[in-house]
Amino acid sequence: MFHQTTPEVLVAGAGPVGLFAALALTKRGIPTQIADRGWRAGTHSYALALHPASLSLLHDAGLLESVMEKAYPVRRIALYDVVEKRASIDLEPFAGSWSCLAVLKQDVLEDLLAEKLSELGVPILWSHEVFGLENHGDHVAARIDKFEKDSVGYAVARTEWVLAKTINTDVNFVIGADGHRSRVRRTLRLDFPEVAPAQHYAVFEFHTDADLQNELRIVLGDQTTDVLWPLPGGYCRWSFELPQYTDAGEGHDAGERQKDRLFNSTGPAFPELTEWNLMSLIAKRAPWFTGSVGEITWRNVVRFEKRLTSAFGTGRMWLAGDSAHLAGPIGVQSMNVGLSEAAQLVDIIAGGGSSFVDYEGRWSAEWRRLLSIGGGLEAGPKADPWIAKHAAGLMSCLPGFGEDLDRLAGQLGLTYPLSHVAGETS
Repeated sequence: MFHQTTPEVLVAGAGPVGLFAALALTKRGIPTQIADRGWRAGTHSYALALHPASLSLLHDAGLLESVMEKAYPVRRIALYDVVEKRASIDLEPFAGSWSCLAVLKQDVLEDLLAEKLSELGVPILWSHEVFGLENHGDHVAARIDKFEKDSVGYAVARTEWVLAKTINTDVNFVIGADGHRSRVRRTLRLDFPEVAPAQHYAVFEFHTDADLQNELRIVLGDQTTDVLWPLPGGYCRWSFELPQYTDAGEGHDAGERQKDRLFNSTGPAFPELTEWNLMSLIAKRAPWFTGSVGEITWRNVVRFEKRLTSAFGTGRMWLAGDSAHLAGPIGVQSMNVGLSEAAQLVDIIAGGGSSFVDYEGRWSAEWRRLLSIGGGLEAGPKADPWIAKHAAGLMSCLPGFGEDLDRLAGQLGLTYPLSHVAGETS
């Protein structure tokens, strides 16, 4: 059920971006309802780090202290080859107490956001799908379908989700933060094409005695880019790129993906996920990692698509986060940039909704840059030759956007040429 105050904004999707949007709207005094077709929050997703810019937003929302209590702070990004560390990026130049990457799993962040919403009296409508949306001049007509489990079958009982109730309502605005299968994006009939080939990664989490020294480690090979994340509690996550891997999802529409895009699980049918393969990958690509490998607590093959919407919205319905873009795994860009997108949408809505053209222009240009459409980072005269060799692939590895990304790239002697910017707008 809707809360007693009729909502002015409907947020579709209760992932990090949707939850943050709902929280920011509520704190601005704008009655908001958030709905998600899932029956509960996710339990294990790939996204696991918050950029300094995101920590600044969470500080303003009153959540920074709670986040940092549960997070592992990363203060350096190190670039390795198979033998040794070759370069590093220092996060200390970022202003404020959030001059780090805060490593915590997506479900932990979602729980913190949901708890804050609950304190403010905003319930999440789980098992509710935002469906028949219609853009009108002064409002959006929305249909929200509520689903419940029902036991069916006679000889063999089974449980199915059935439509239990339909809610019809009018709202001033809709924010579509409903992920890569976005119903809002489909209602707007926006294209969501792949802009670069997908990447597959074998992902392993385990306890280790390695002292990772508050450092994110990116391993650049000739055909692969791997990453070692330190996690809270003495755990770590290795993600190894699988350049020759294909899966059954190859070529399917993004709408067929699972919410967290995790397709395979451990077992004899997946040799990529055995402990033997993990040890083999470490020995081949990162022999400098000498930490122990404890029990593997999570393993999966993950497919990362690179997609960009043809537009970020129209009228009174607008997209943020994975509903508008998908990116590679290392820079954790899609979720983090989505939080900043949500923050701008909240500002626009609070101001009466007259600046959406600025939103469209800003984020369309930013994502063409982040996805290297038209060209990527290039080496300047002071860049190390090894960095120069890998420059084109580093855009998606840097945890930032806008000026923050420029500062990160600048420490490596890399720039985003003005000719690329001109090419985007021509």
